[in-house]
Amino acid sequence: MKIPLILDGGMGQELLRRSARPITPMWSADIMLHEPQLVADLHLEFIKAGADVITLNTYTATPPRLTRDAQIDLLPVLHEQAQLMAEQARMRSNRDDVHIAGCLPPLVASYKADACLAFEQSLHIYRELVALQAPASDIFICETMSSIDEAKAACTAAKESGKETWVAFSVKDACSSDADALLRSGESLNAALLAILPMQPDAVLLNCSVPEAITACWALLQTHAAPTFRIGAYANGFTSVESLYPGDTVEVLTARKDLSPSQYANHAMHWFNEGASIVGGCCEIGPAHIDELSKKLRG
Repeated sequence: MKIPLILDGGMGQELLRRSARPITPMWSADIMLHEPQLVADLHLEFIKAGADVITLNTYTATPPRLTRDAQIDLLPVLHEQAQLMAEQARMRSNRDDVHIAGCLPPLVASYKADACLAFEQSLHIYRELVALQAPASDIFICETMSSIDEAKAACTAAKESGKETWVAFSVKDACSSDADALLRSGESLNAALLAILPMQPDAVLLNCSVPEAITACWALLQTHAAPTFRIGAYANGFTSVESLYPGDTVEVLTARKDLSPSQYANHAMHWFNEGASIVGGCCEIGPAHIDELSKKLRG
């Protein structure tokens, strides 16, 4: 079987652990602004661990979040700095085959679909983010998409760039089978896949959900797979995200104790054995997890 592309892991939680700064609602965008070298160093660690793709550290640098939690005039500064740090890490790695992925995240808050903006407003903002990130991005990942409209708006803006476009849906952690495979919005994953596939994304993934929920939904993702697009996954390591609300800090979230690098790699290897051509990690999945996964895949 062909070795899949290996994504990096979660930037935000790892950066907050490495920083001496107080945690703010800006999350990792605060570190991007004040301690950018930590970002470059972590990108490099993920590459050395085996990542083929590193994602720009711009997840919380969206106009709605900056307006609420900081200053909107930081938008271009944060995006320029994020691209510089990713390019620096790739250069330091001496690996020309590493791809940089632009990040099109939920614009207002993760996991809370009721906070999503209307389609046209979202599309306008995603187009702005695509324009800011395009200079350094080889790929665009529409990630942690929690509603169909959100995913369609992000995918539309990314596809307009002409660059490779991946769409990653976040499903409810309680999902236990195809029958109850739901996005965070409560919309069915099946409806989401049917809505996004005519837009011809290059890959469709599941992300930022517990690995068990991703595995439960996997057969449904496989049924929609075709030769024209790839499937993949990158899970998180949270115990639960239910307590997180817009404007909160990550201090309300806790990490699982039962997802060691080896345990997480076993989940990802299952997805690989079931057809995934892109695997990696999301929040609470660090360089050690990616290193273990890389060794299992390539060893």
